[in-house]
Amino acid sequence: MDLAAAVLQGDRLALARLLTAIENEDPVGLDTLSELYPNGGQADRIGITGPPGCGKSSLVARLAAHIRRHGLRPGTGSVKVAVIAVDPSSPFTGGAILGDRIRMRDLAGDPGVFIRSMASRGALGGLARATFGAVQALDAAGYPVILIETVGAGQAEVEIARTAHTTLVVEAPGMGDDVQAIKAGILEIADVLVVNKADLPGAENAMRQLRSALALGYPAHHDRHHAAVGQAGEPPAAAPGWVPEVLATSAFKDTGVPELIDAIARHLAHLDASGSRQTVDQRRALREVEMLLQQRLVEWFHSKLAEQELQAAVRLVVERKLSPRQAVERLSAGLVA
Repeated sequence: MDLAAAVLQGDRLALARLLTAIENEDPVGLDTLSELYPNGGQADRIGITGPPGCGKSSLVARLAAHIRRHGLRPGTGSVKVAVIAVDPSSPFTGGAILGDRIRMRDLAGDPGVFIRSMASRGALGGLARATFGAVQALDAAGYPVILIETVGAGQAEVEIARTAHTTLVVEAPGMGDDVQAIKAGILEIADVLVVNKADLPGAENAMRQLRSALALGYPAHHDRHHAAVGQAGEPPAAAPGWVPEVLATSAFKDTGVPELIDAIARHLAHLDASGSRQTVDQRRALREVEMLLQQRLVEWFHSKLAEQELQAAVRLVVERKLSPRQAVERLSAGLVA
């Protein structure tokens, strides 16, 4: 049986091999991904981002457990759940701790949950370059809910907004992250704002600050991947847009998670009712094509450019005889000997 057929039949080992091949950019894996692509397009992709230490991994584990038992959308019941957890890579070795496997060990015995840790390998935006392909593979493999946890590197986290249908921005009390989120403009990518570790002092203050920030920014704008924004409190089916909700959770005490799942379901229902889900998918597809095109163009450029030409251009930049932009222009024109 070939790899694609095994994945479609639910072979978890085959799926793991495929994800490894995608991450390593193995041609066999990439060809298999293309073969599987027509079988996808049905999964709900939920992105979870936020600063380090806010409890993203623990919250993701709670979300996965609840969705696994009760479903995500109303009336769906138990569904399979896939988790992609992107960990930061060492800038020296390229390795990663992949500690999410430790925090999510309670899910390990459930055959309906598939957890994949991925090293970011220096990719910006909180996501590994292979994340798009991994999401496609898990979608085609029949996982209706895919949770994508980012590195949590700070202001570069906006990349998750181009990948997920619903983006959760997780904060924690006492870290100053509510103010940092406002400074970074991270509120603009949030579909749901979550104050995790709500059992700690300062949670109410963090929620007040986030709600105040939303009151200033909505409903004036929020056209990241939705239509024009309507008034807060309107039902999702009637609203032309979406105003983020602010919820409190405690992954440690397992509180607030059902309410968070309900909020995610409301946002997904809004996307379906407003027709915005198609816009989200279109923008994601555009982003994927652009990323692959950039990679292919860089590879083509290096294949046509002699190493000594590149080093000569770099030397001129170091000597301040050319600016980086001028060097690129001359390299592109084939003017550097």
